[in-house]
Amino acid sequence: MPSPRANTLIVVPAYNESAAVGDVVREILAAVPGAECLVVDDASRDDTAAVAEAAGARVMRLPVNLGVGGAMRAGFRWAVARGFDVVVQVDGDGQHPAEGIPELIAGLAEADIVIGARFAGADGAGARGPRRIAMWILARTISRVARTKLTDTTSGFKAAGPRAVKLFARTYPAEYLGDTIEALVIAARAGLVIRQRPVAMRDRQGGTPSQNTLKATLHLMRACLALGIALTKPRQKVGPRAPFAQAGAA
Repeated sequence: MPSPRANTLIVVPAYNESAAVGDVVREILAAVPGAECLVVDDASRDDTAAVAEAAGARVMRLPVNLGVGGAMRAGFRWAVARGFDVVVQVDGDGQHPAEGIPELIAGLAEADIVIGARFAGADGAGARGPRRIAMWILARTISRVARTKLTDTTSGFKAAGPRAVKLFARTYPAEYLGDTIEALVIAARAGLVIRQRPVAMRDRQGGTPSQNTLKATLHLMRACLALGIALTKPRQKVGPRAPFAQAGAA
């Protein structure tokens, strides 16, 4: 597989991830040596910024906690200001395998956004009860809006191509749940092409998870409400899709 291009930025939103973020950065730099890694420290109370910087990342320190959406919006704006036209989002807790990044970037040859999907075979695989129902609703509704089958609409492991990067630098939602559900709705309603590729996610590699099973279920049910709100907002406009230079091309 060709190596990623030099104008690729890997953005890692991180909040109190000092236990894992160093290994995350080192894995990213080893897996995609032609890219640059930016850790957006979302006003952490620990040594996240120092650990990330020591591992070789560029670090942006936010003065207040904005959540993943706000951190990613800052990352997209940083990318546009510096001429990057590919942005890949990777969580700071180590769940996203860095070796899967080149596969997501390769998918941008035929799409504007490529999602690393945990369960590419069935909607809500592995979930039960209300959680499975919520995941089914999200997947089916967003699939219809995007006009393609999507099964993991809450995945934070995503690659964005040139049109998506420009769009998200202006519109990436910072509200609760906006970084996953609303961002996909904005992109799909703007005419961007969204695809997914299967990825084997890992367990959190350090720190403490913020959600248990009950909280995760409530999170998904709130996401359904967020989806309804996102569908009422005005459509965004983007330019025509240009040919995407394949990674590693001269």
